[in-house]
Amino acid sequence: MKLFRTPFGTLSIIAVSLLSSSVWAKTQVIHAGELLAVPGEKPLTKQTLVIKDGKITAIKDGFIARDKIAKDAELVDLKNSFVMPGLFDMHVHLQGQLGPKNDSESLRMSDADRLVVSAHYAKKTLLAGFTTVRDLGGLSEQSFALRDGINKGLLDGPTILAAGSMVAVTGGHGDVDGMSPDLLEMATTKTICDGPYDCRRATRRAIKFGADVIKITSTGGVLSDTDTGTGQQMADDELKEVVDSAHALGRKVASHAHAAAGINAALRAGVDSIEHGSYADKESIKLFKKQGAYLVPTLLAGDTVVNMAKTSEFMSPAIREKAIRVGADMIKNFQRSYKAGVNIAYGTDSGVSHHGTNAKEAVLMHQAGMSASDILKSATVNAADLAGLSDSLGTLEVGKIADIIAMDASPLNNIEELLDVDFVMKKGKLIKQ
Repeated sequence: MKLFRTPFGTLSIIAVSLLSSSVWAKTQVIHAGELLAVPGEKPLTKQTLVIKDGKITAIKDGFIARDKIAKDAELVDLKNSFVMPGLFDMHVHLQGQLGPKNDSESLRMSDADRLVVSAHYAKKTLLAGFTTVRDLGGLSEQSFALRDGINKGLLDGPTILAAGSMVAVTGGHGDVDGMSPDLLEMATTKTICDGPYDCRRATRRAIKFGADVIKITSTGGVLSDTDTGTGQQMADDELKEVVDSAHALGRKVASHAHAAAGINAALRAGVDSIEHGSYADKESIKLFKKQGAYLVPTLLAGDTVVNMAKTSEFMSPAIREKAIRVGADMIKNFQRSYKAGVNIAYGTDSGVSHHGTNAKEAVLMHQAGMSASDILKSATVNAADLAGLSDSLGTLEVGKIADIIAMDASPLNNIEELLDVDFVMKKGKLIKQ
């Protein structure tokens, strides 16, 4: 028998192995009063889900007694609940939150502080029912450490697809701004690029250091503290090199884009998703459908910045003007894209809005005319497809990971039920009950 020494004494590998397997061997049985196993399809009633080792092993009609499944099975009684797959948010920024103290925080907080803050926001996101997210821009080392810590089970949080630092052009949205020249020099990341070959280098560097997805900024942005507008900033040849380089290394590309020219250039280059898409035009819609790309609308970010611009004084004049103009225009452009049949994947840009309030996006989408069924599909089936995770997530089917949420009543009847998720399971682990 092999032995190894720990701070707590000498343990046999066999003993540890048996302990580990006994923990994971426990079978869980969920009695679901109403089950939306595949969003977009009709919910089922009185269903039993069987979970082992964090995956769904069976789904049965009726409420099957737990001891008929396994002698040591643990029963989770959701007979009076609406049960569905965990939600995706395809656009978050876990390392911060928009507010009047952002300038001082950027000077006072260490990189370690940012990691602690991001762990806190990740837990809030998970408790809100969002079991998978794309973190589309932040300090790279901290983003990847948080992702890895959650994957190893050291922290509770959503599964994270992390971009790390954004690939952006010098002086454009995604580059640092609003600081003294010496601080700008210090804070500029190594994924800022100029020209197609330099942007190829920046993309490869991001992937080398751990990026799951590449985030680019093809246009200006609302929260850049400059008066450079929201038009196209990354040139066509730069966009093409980024996309080709990312795809060659097995990574998808998400492009922040507001103005139509930047949206269309990014779509022609082959990006996988457009974030915001505030001024998508007829050509944009044709390109979305031709390329099969997704729109991640982030209506909550637009709503948030409009309210902040009108009710607070901390925004600079450049930011305030863009916030009021762009935020107010996002809704009608989203409506046009949805009615035209563009693929929609759920995303909030949380970090602009408060973390943990991610479900407010669903309310805004519904107010804009999107059906509740399509909203739930956008936050599960569609988002899983965009993330490249359809084989394991997005629906509740045999063999898939047990990321499961529940609420008192059906969000198909009242989308605001998503604002109060009562039960969260992540990979078979009970997070909130």
